[in-house]
Amino acid sequence: MRYLTAGESHGPELTTIIEGIPAGLTLSVEAINHELARRQGGYGRGGRMKIEKDQVRITSGVRHGQTLGSPITMIVENRDWKNWQKVMSVEAVSEKEQKLRRVAKPRPGHADLVGGMKYHHSDLRNVLERSSARETTMRVAVGAIAKQILAAVEIEIASHVVILGGIEASIPEKLSVKDIQAKTAISEVNMVDGSVEESVKKLIDQTKKAGDTIGGVVEVRTDNIPAGLGSYVQWDHKLDGKIAQSILSINAFKGVEFGIGFEAARQPGSKVMDEIIWDDGYKRTSNHLGGFEGGMTNGEQIIVRGVMKPIPTLYKPLMSVDIDTKEPYKASVERSDSTAVPAASVVAENVVATVLAEEVLEKFSSDTMDELQQAVKAYREAIRNF
Repeated sequence: MRYLTAGESHGPELTTIIEGIPAGLTLSVEAINHELARRQGGYGRGGRMKIEKDQVRITSGVRHGQTLGSPITMIVENRDWKNWQKVMSVEAVSEKEQKLRRVAKPRPGHADLVGGMKYHHSDLRNVLERSSARETTMRVAVGAIAKQILAAVEIEIASHVVILGGIEASIPEKLSVKDIQAKTAISEVNMVDGSVEESVKKLIDQTKKAGDTIGGVVEVRTDNIPAGLGSYVQWDHKLDGKIAQSILSINAFKGVEFGIGFEAARQPGSKVMDEIIWDDGYKRTSNHLGGFEGGMTNGEQIIVRGVMKPIPTLYKPLMSVDIDTKEPYKASVERSDSTAVPAASVVAENVVATVLAEEVLEKFSSDTMDELQQAVKAYREAIRNF
């Protein structure tokens, strides 16, 4: 399984092509659109989300509701495109029109300046249009298909916000995917701890009024994952490494950890390692390592967290430098949110689902969904009897 995404933030549409999806998957477009809606939700989102109501259009690889085994193409149209047709025109335009919404004052924390330097763009809009988090729309669409593949082999995944703007949710010691889904479904900030909801929303309102932004920590959990996905034999076969890369590829994410993560540095080995027991299969008495040993899943719940920095586009912008005059200026302001952490947890959930689906499809015979389901069932039985 592999995919590419294409499209600019204010271009006509966003596109992805996915190859390697088994034939015979009953594909729900409604489920894809549900994930896209989750990505656009969350308290603190800005004006763009009121304009765009993302709906996917599938143009290849699916017939009569089932995948064909051939490449799947998905498109999401940008409704705001009608207001940007001259600015983002594919055809050549006049010099006057070229200057429409030109960006010459890079925003600290964004790709603007370095991207302009790398690709020799004198208009930094050429950078920010693609480096925008709008690109994650298509990664969520891909993840929505990945989640349907995982569900077909009884693997479940969910996400929630652990910390937002310094306010930390209280997390139960045992937290299943179904628990997360039930609790976040009634939370505007995608948290499982309802007692902090109002404090978080108040902080978001205060931050927006101050023209500032806040970040946070999100967590993704996966239940019923079989042991043995990934491998120790080569560095780039380690599944936790692949997941870590996928998390860090999300816009504004700056750190990742599994299980107790960095807390392991403060504890002796006797309190970090997960003891092994036999209980109708191999199990661990704890899950400090977040479901991984030696780069492989060990059969326990996968627990992975990512930290998202505050969005760098500020309505009270920081100082920057005009690339034409080299004089100090306040950075350019693009439409933005005071926080996107709740939405980012949805993105993280879907990119992790994509990596897990890729790994499942690589390990097991998967030309068709029947083959895949039979192979996974046989493998689960084999490892239980090891």
